[in-house]
Amino acid sequence: MAASRFTIRPSSLDIVRAAGAATPSEVPPRPLLGILGVVTGARVVTLTGRMLSLGLANLKGHVGISVDIQRLSTICLLLFIFFYHEKAISQCSGVASNPSTALSCASHAIPHEKIATIDPHHQYSLAELIDIGEHNNPQARIAWERAKQTAKILGIEKSEYYPLLAGAALFADQRSISSFPKPLAPRGYTMVEVPTVEPAVTLEYLLLDFGGRKARVDAAKMQALVSGAQFIKANQDVAYTISSDYYALVTTQERLQAATDILNTAQTTQDAAEARLANGRATLPDVLNARADTAQATFDLEAADGNEKIARVTLAEAIGIEPSPDISIDAKRNAPLPAALTLPIDQLIARAMADRPDLMAEMLKIHKADDDIRAAKSAYFPTIGLSAKAAQPSVWPTADFGTLGSASQPTWSAAINVSWTIFDGGARKDRKALAESEKRQAADELRDKHDQAQREVWSGYIAFRTALKQEEAAVALLSAADTSYSSSLDAYKYGVKNLVDVVTAQKQLALARLSSVSARSRLFTEAVNLESVTGNLLRNLSPATTTQGKDGTP
Repeated sequence: MAASRFTIRPSSLDIVRAAGAATPSEVPPRPLLGILGVVTGARVVTLTGRMLSLGLANLKGHVGISVDIQRLSTICLLLFIFFYHEKAISQCSGVASNPSTALSCASHAIPHEKIATIDPHHQYSLAELIDIGEHNNPQARIAWERAKQTAKILGIEKSEYYPLLAGAALFADQRSISSFPKPLAPRGYTMVEVPTVEPAVTLEYLLLDFGGRKARVDAAKMQALVSGAQFIKANQDVAYTISSDYYALVTTQERLQAATDILNTAQTTQDAAEARLANGRATLPDVLNARADTAQATFDLEAADGNEKIARVTLAEAIGIEPSPDISIDAKRNAPLPAALTLPIDQLIARAMADRPDLMAEMLKIHKADDDIRAAKSAYFPTIGLSAKAAQPSVWPTADFGTLGSASQPTWSAAINVSWTIFDGGARKDRKALAESEKRQAADELRDKHDQAQREVWSGYIAFRTALKQEEAAVALLSAADTSYSSSLDAYKYGVKNLVDVVTAQKQLALARLSSVSARSRLFTEAVNLESVTGNLLRNLSPATTTQGKDGTP
């Protein structure tokens, strides 16, 4: 076991790679469609310009027509762009058991703005409380929004695979003065006014950047999957907190019942002492001691009642509703107790290494760091891009001397741009060093998280086995203490024992009742904790404990 302490199981890496390959809404780049869009947009602009030239022989008299035609061309372009993009298909079903499905769910679904309310007359089961908590707990909602944000960042990075297509329109009127020889111009100058209408479409497209664009998209994909894994972890943490608070409330309720039983026992002892005093077979100090024990039991009962109400408030906060004691639970006190483990310790550790979302997140961070290094290295190479413009300028110049002709002709331009950074003051070198440092940090964090997970599994395994033994001992202790108290009370009534013996047996019974409550609650809590540290909460895998059979440890 020590030799493979820091080894990452291949199945875990397979899960990470499969998750990375199955990122939702994966759209392959289609630059030809973008170029087709430019050509179509250019034809629309050309058609618009020709319509303008025909309908605007006199600009001042046909302004209304020009605005309508220009608006029509803009609408055509917008409709083309709208239908060019594919619509995303949202899905959010089943158990989010890996970062990819969790990311898909979080990126498409929107949390309800209205926070749930609790029916004080309904007894909620643990499953119902967890379901409410997943949708209303602030930590779960925060992780939900973070996953949604990283999914949108991934979409922004993917947009670099497509051309930037923009439509523009120019409406101008320019008046200028130019010197001219007097033999040709009577005043020695000419005044020219040029009204212009020019609709245009521009295109900017990155053709080649030697892997930088792909590295940035891959890094954004890994970061999105990290958020997906953290979203699963947040939901598991919420489920564990709710479960712990649920069993804490069950414990306080059982302690309240135990405090009531202790008070009844103390009252029985007091009644017996007062009956013996009335018969002249007991002393007044005996009765006073019994009354003191009853008063102490009453005090403890009020404390238990207050703790039970506080536990209700804590549970209400855990599920994300307004904290108040107005919540009822179905305690299921007759539910069977966990009785044995279904897996040995080696398999529990293996399950944790494969299924814990926090470990998945750390492994994905290493992959993201690799992608950041690739992106940093790509900055040392040139970038090659395409820029183009298609327009339909229409002009109707007038002059105070001579006659100028109007024109409306399509124009276009295209260029291949090459950009290569020669010197940047060491920025590229520092970015590469930063990415490499982040990778080393991520590797160390993974190793630390790996050790932490293994320690938590061992601790949960030992704690569950201890809770099993304690619960067995608590049952025997309660039975023995109850028998001892009953025997001591009967003997006291017959004058065989004194009140000190009865009070001692009474206190032992009270402690046994409280120990039984604590042991039962701890057994349930440790069973939930074992599922949590192995990453099995909210999953469809078989549980690590069972209510039947013997302990399955090696």
